[in-house]
Amino acid sequence: MNIVLWVITALLTLLFLAAGAMKIAQPKAKLAASGQGWVENFSDGAIKGIGVVEILGAVGMILPALLNIATILVPTAAAGFFLLMTGAVITHVRRRETPNVIISMILGILAAGIAIARFGPYSF
Repeated sequence: MNIVLWVITALLTLLFLAAGAMKIAQPKAKLAASGQGWVENFSDGAIKGIGVVEILGAVGMILPALLNIATILVPTAAAGFFLLMTGAVITHVRRRETPNVIISMILGILAAGIAIARFGPYSF
């Protein structure tokens, strides 16, 4: 089970690192043109802030466990991603973006699973 948790954690880390970097590096108009219509509901600063949160959360998901320092940050970051994805689901539901709702729900469920497992029976 520990290997499964590591694989899911690594996948979430890579995904959120890429998503966060994209939000920081690209302007709002380019994000909207690439199919990220939800950005129309947020300011440039909020989008960049979400990107920073995603990058910091990704670092918090993997680095403490690898270094065996402050490992409580791993499930805490996963819980934060669950909350972030809950907000994403709400935003996409309001905009009637069904594919994005499904993706956000899956990511949220995976993050919640990591948080539950790492706070509970598979903690570091």
